Amino acid sequence: MARIDALIRMFPKTPLMILMALFGLSGCASHHGAPDRAAPAWPDTGYDVTRDLIYTPDDWPEKLAADLYLPTQTRAGGNPTVLLVHGGGWERRSREDMDGIAEDLASRGFAVLNIDYRFAPQHTFPAQLHDLQLAMHWLHDQAEQYDLDTGRISAFGFSSGAHLVALMALVASSDSELNAPHGGPETRPIAVVAGGIPADLRAFGSGKLIRQFLGGEQPDMPEVYSQASPITHVTDNAPPFFLFHGAMDMLVPAKQARWLRDELNHHGIENEFYEMHLRGHLTSFLTSGSAVDRATDFLLRHTALAAASQSAQTAAGSTQQ
Repeated sequence: MARIDALIRMFPKTPLMILMALFGLSGCASHHGAPDRAAPAWPDTGYDVTRDLIYTPDDWPEKLAADLYLPTQTRAGGNPTVLLVHGGGWERRSREDMDGIAEDLASRGFAVLNIDYRFAPQHTFPAQLHDLQLAMHWLHDQAEQYDLDTGRISAFGFSSGAHLVALMALVASSDSELNAPHGGPETRPIAVVAGGIPADLRAFGSGKLIRQFLGGEQPDMPEVYSQASPITHVTDNAPPFFLFHGAMDMLVPAKQARWLRDELNHHGIENEFYEMHLRGHLTSFLTSGSAVDRATDFLLRHTALAAASQSAQTAAGSTQQ
């Protein structure tokens, strides 16, 4: 019901019958690279929400808010956490679009920070990347207060939000100059979910959304178009990715996700691609239920792997002492 409620919030004037029909499309998909192991069986849990937290410092160019979802039962070692980022072409929409996904993740035991970020054209790249990097640092700084496990922070975004979480993760996994002044190891999530991702901005020419996000035409600033494209930052140190995309997406063609997957494969990075048939860009979000379920399983698996790695490191440290 959380997803139907989210549809009604986004499209209050659309007849419920149409929304239900869109919701019913969610089962038609192909899962490329699906794992041969099941996700850990975490029991569903209740959660509390603290709304309108300000995660930016007083001297930030714009005051930015977020909603923090916390499971009512804290996991051993602290809550695994997801940074959640909405779409909207880098120019509009809000974190409310992601409420349904935040609720799904929180009910599966994740703490979720669902954020707003600065918009183009008033704020151009890399302002939005800096906002996400700051949000990751906020999670680390507030970890003790909210029982967050900083070794198990993932990131999830759709459309421009997918672009931003992927870019943040890949920049943090490389020696890119975009790590300065707000990036660094703390901004690298252990896993990334990216839906409807524009992975290579160079392929869009100088369309309006891209132009106002980057601040100019591609022929005049090719290096910026390249620098702002997640696909150019993939290295052997990249985190695992779960990609989902509408096969009939005309706004952000599905080949964008395929190109990114090819680059991840080239570097030996674990990834999954959930291809949603008969869906375009908007409908792949509105009917993302099965994709979110598979993505959550993906995050649970990597959360468990991170926990196992932490335990092994602790045990090794104890043995050396």
